[in-house]
Amino acid sequence: MKTGIISMVSIAIVSIGCSAGENIMTDKADKKMLQPPIAEKIPKIETLHGYERVDNYYWLKDKENPKVIEYLEAENDYTKSMTAHTKELQETVYKEMVGRIKETDLSVPEKRGNYFYYSRTEEGKQYPIYARKKGTLDAEEEVLLDQNKLAEGYDFFKIGAFEVSPNHKMVAVTIDSSGAERYLLRIKNLETGEFYPDEVKNIGGYSIEWGNDNKTLFYNTLDEAHRPDKVFRHILGTDAESDVLVYHEEDDQYFLSPGKTKDGKFLILSSGSATTTEVRYLSADEPEGEFKLFHPRQHMMEYYVYHHADKFYVVTNDEALNFKLIEVSDENPGKDNWKEVLPHREDVKIDYVDMFSGHMAVYERKGGLKQIRVVDMNSGAHHYVEFPEPVYTFRARGNREFNKKELRFSYSSMITPKSVFDYDMGTKEQTLLKEYEVLGGYDKKDYTTRRIFATAADGKSIPISIVYRNDYVRDGSRPALLYGYGSYGSSRDPSFDSKILSLLDRGFVYAVAHVRGGGEMGRAWYEDGKLKNKINTFTDFIACAEYLISEKYTNKDKLVIYGGSAGGLLMGAVTNMKPDLFELVIASVPFVDVINTMLDETIPLTAIEWEEWGNPKVKEDYEYMVKYSPYDNVVKKDYPNIFIKAGLNDPRVGYWEPAKWTAKLRDLKTDDNLLLLDTKMGAGHMGASGRYDYLKEKAFEYAIIFSVLGISK
Repeated sequence: MKTGIISMVSIAIVSIGCSAGENIMTDKADKKMLQPPIAEKIPKIETLHGYERVDNYYWLKDKENPKVIEYLEAENDYTKSMTAHTKELQETVYKEMVGRIKETDLSVPEKRGNYFYYSRTEEGKQYPIYARKKGTLDAEEEVLLDQNKLAEGYDFFKIGAFEVSPNHKMVAVTIDSSGAERYLLRIKNLETGEFYPDEVKNIGGYSIEWGNDNKTLFYNTLDEAHRPDKVFRHILGTDAESDVLVYHEEDDQYFLSPGKTKDGKFLILSSGSATTTEVRYLSADEPEGEFKLFHPRQHMMEYYVYHHADKFYVVTNDEALNFKLIEVSDENPGKDNWKEVLPHREDVKIDYVDMFSGHMAVYERKGGLKQIRVVDMNSGAHHYVEFPEPVYTFRARGNREFNKKELRFSYSSMITPKSVFDYDMGTKEQTLLKEYEVLGGYDKKDYTTRRIFATAADGKSIPISIVYRNDYVRDGSRPALLYGYGSYGSSRDPSFDSKILSLLDRGFVYAVAHVRGGGEMGRAWYEDGKLKNKINTFTDFIACAEYLISEKYTNKDKLVIYGGSAGGLLMGAVTNMKPDLFELVIASVPFVDVINTMLDETIPLTAIEWEEWGNPKVKEDYEYMVKYSPYDNVVKKDYPNIFIKAGLNDPRVGYWEPAKWTAKLRDLKTDDNLLLLDTKMGAGHMGASGRYDYLKEKAFEYAIIFSVLGISK
């Protein structure tokens, strides 16, 4: 029973005379007959807002029940049996994917202090090796961390944070060895090559920060619901049990993380919900001091703090939907002293800024594309970085050094492989540092990328980024893969992915639907696809699919759709709404049991996401959410072919959501189409951690796509 709703919900568990999972297929002879496993029905009946809700597969949520593991393994065995004929095709595609990457390669070294830091890969090894050179690139290499050695004996191994101390004598790393995203903090002495005995368990793996004294380290821990709610201060060489609690964020809708301004002057504690933020700050030279509140939280107001010289710069949506930039003295940062630097614009959204000693880079979005405004901090003059293609993306990287005049970014498009540039912010000169090779004879001149627009049900123009071979013929007979996400204001920008060449070279068009709920077209685009506008996300995607068909890019018998996590919610919703529009649906770690998950505050992310989806404990919210929740809307009818992926250790989307969805689909669907569930028993939300294992997973997906569409090689 879920804490906090006892008075609202009456629950009755109805026994039907047999134990959970009793009819699950386990006999090897049955496997040979390719009979799908059938999950036992044990109805859980509850009343919410006067509505009776029946959940026949609630029992699958109990990970400690051996029948649950038995069921998941039976589904995995069934998937293996049903895809056994694709083994050769999987191997073919895997070799293609591996054959395009330079297995032994080196990242572009980043100068920090007197060192050049980089990572490199070696052929046959799953993970990167972190290294540096002192003084010059010709110096002897110093290996800081070989992830391959650390990962020995583990099926899953991920480095979350990798933070070198200010004096470059130590590195703090966080390690996840299960996929559950509960990290272990370790600290390595780079002078001796040995790890300190200091260890901290159960921390958030992405935010750790050093004080300027080179002995103080800040980290956040996770509560029972996997929420980073506390920040502690650790002193090198002391027992973690004695670490001091710096701040406890008690509001369940807020996540807490430590950081530091780029100039190294201030430590930052950031509390944030889906709509509201709050910042505390402290001199990084006095890490044992008390943090000061920058500005008290105001509901629906976000602000993000940066520092330069004697001023704080703040990106905020305070009376500015697409955000604006303000500055204020670091001695008197009260809101009354805020001065506007860049005003709000209806057609341009400010994502964030990056500070350098002489310049500021402002990362913006306009017309669905990213752009960089460079501001001279002395004169105030500004200009924009020019990019060569009409549809592209970039990612700022390698910019940790404050005292430099070059801005580094990686650039790509759907046909242009990733290239790393240094951009001189004074002279505007761009220097190509590295173009990542695509082996196997790839030539971008053989492919075309475009942006097209579908018309949504309410008349909105929905951008679609597409790519295809030049010999592609638009006659309605070709296969297509349409990808979608559309949540959290997250943007799916048109970048290069060598894996999709295995699609394009088999005649596919690959398309990304930039539906509402994402952030590609500004903050209003996001707001128009969340809460009680969420159904716009699904109807936008359907409009994109119908447009591809009407414009003869493909037909419904050749259309594959793909989405993961919240994009898996999108897959489930559109499959219920328009099951005859798609030939194959691939839903990776799909968030499909919306009502049950958002009722359970013990599940990671639930409370913070009430501001994204709504809170079903509120009747009005429930009545809207239940209209689209995929699990709640499975009914007796024909469905397309469906391939569902899950991770047993997934802390973001519980494995039971895809498992329950699969079980209900098996029970109610009236067709003979493929329905497969593949649960990774030793991984989490992100799937395999090793690069070769990851490519094997993608090759498996592609082999299923080709098999369903009748492509044999």
